[in-house]
Amino acid sequence: MSISLKAPSLPGTRSSANFSNRFVTGRAAFSPVQKLHPSSIDGKTFPRRKVSFRTRTIVQSVLETERSTKTEKPVRLVALVGKGEVSSLKSTSWHEVMLHTARRLKWVGEGYEMLVFDDEILRSNDQRAMNLKQELNQSDILVVVAVNNSESVKWIQTNSNNIKNVICFESSQDLMNRLGGTDFKTGDTDKEGTEVVKTVGDAWERRNSDDIRFCLLVIINAYVRPVPVLQNLRSKGFSTLGCMVKNCGPQILNCLLDPNCRKALQCLNKCSPVDQVCSYRCIASYESPYFEAFSLCVLQKHNCLELDAKIPEKPYVPPMTSFRGKELCHETAEDLFVGWLGDLDWSWRVAAGQNPAYDQFPCQYQLFYRGKGKSSFWYEPVFQVRTLEGKLVWRRRRYSVKRGKTPATFRLSVLDNGVVSNEFWTIVDVCDDLSWGLFHYNGAARVAGQSYTGAVLVTPDGSYPEEKERERLQSALEKCGIKEWELFAVDNCSCENPPLGIPEGSRLHSKISIIKEPDSVQGVEM
Repeated sequence: MSISLKAPSLPGTRSSANFSNRFVTGRAAFSPVQKLHPSSIDGKTFPRRKVSFRTRTIVQSVLETERSTKTEKPVRLVALVGKGEVSSLKSTSWHEVMLHTARRLKWVGEGYEMLVFDDEILRSNDQRAMNLKQELNQSDILVVVAVNNSESVKWIQTNSNNIKNVICFESSQDLMNRLGGTDFKTGDTDKEGTEVVKTVGDAWERRNSDDIRFCLLVIINAYVRPVPVLQNLRSKGFSTLGCMVKNCGPQILNCLLDPNCRKALQCLNKCSPVDQVCSYRCIASYESPYFEAFSLCVLQKHNCLELDAKIPEKPYVPPMTSFRGKELCHETAEDLFVGWLGDLDWSWRVAAGQNPAYDQFPCQYQLFYRGKGKSSFWYEPVFQVRTLEGKLVWRRRRYSVKRGKTPATFRLSVLDNGVVSNEFWTIVDVCDDLSWGLFHYNGAARVAGQSYTGAVLVTPDGSYPEEKERERLQSALEKCGIKEWELFAVDNCSCENPPLGIPEGSRLHSKISIIKEPDSVQGVEM
């Protein structure tokens, strides 16, 4: 979960449209409306069937018009990458990274299409080069990645004049960025262009697949058309301020008087509203009861930012259906979450994760257990945070866990620093001997305007699975739409004195139990 309390619009967005419907003429706003009876207009009576038919016709016409106006042509992007150039994402080729980014754009919406070419095609004179020219003539954005060959650079300069948006990463300095039809150089005074380039540049430097996609969405949002997941975070202006002052005065004052809470707000205001990595690090660094009370009032209780993020529907990840040759039931699926708890002091430790905001913290322990109630089930992650001031601190959360309709799917809910996050988890795969497992999640902090996806690779001791498991692991990751090179390795080196433990009276396994084999290799007994 991530909270962004920053009110200004995303750098580079045009927010004037937000106010276009606020001003209406007095005549239109306050003109008297004559009360109509169902079957009479201006005192004249009409057969009810005729009025009903006409009403249906008008409504149908309006709906059809609305549907037709909502049909938009897709946003078209072309990515050109240097032939054979290697990225910093575990030495994966840029060609593969951008192809994967094209697929991940579809998770945001079907209206985004990106074609990927390497620059070898530019130096050919065959039909492929002609096809590329045709694609460029129809594209909204040209993305150039790691292109430094002089012939390729000249080709791009010659054939990109009609493209309104050109953005270049790790490429020749002879290539120029263009935003909204205007060439942009470092040092230009155009404020909008400068902010967009800075936002995109900062995200690109974090070197992960989420932020590469984010870079493209920022440019689309600023210069092509609004992107819904980014539009959701635009400022609501005076209505936000009025809501806060009217409903949360004491909480605001207490927060401003508390050093930690004040630092949290100052830190958040330096983050882009959609930068979950930056936002959550601020929150985790400066947690305090005053900040929780502030967020609970301003966001959760009164939704002063008027946000409404939804849990992403994509990617759809199929759950595992069997364990040790038997069909998986809800009870066994819960037992797989409980994992090693009972034999060890934790269920699982996270070896690696995909989400750069939530899965990269050091020393992540997972505690899954059944509560005292018949159907109660809980999840408590325990993890370290290196704060922005350099301190290493432990954090702990508590999720309520409910079964999904299908075994191995779950709905989780947590109050995190005053804001509720709801998540949909899927057990993608767990090895028969519980030597590793893969859990995927889609989630949203509705009133914070943040939606997210991710996955965690878990093992008993936090070490990466053995090489012999790689094929099965890659198959499980593929079900999530994740490549192995996207995973962040979790630092499990200095994990002294984690605040573990579960409530007295908690229950553990129902169908399976942890056993020790004679050769000291631990396994599972059904």
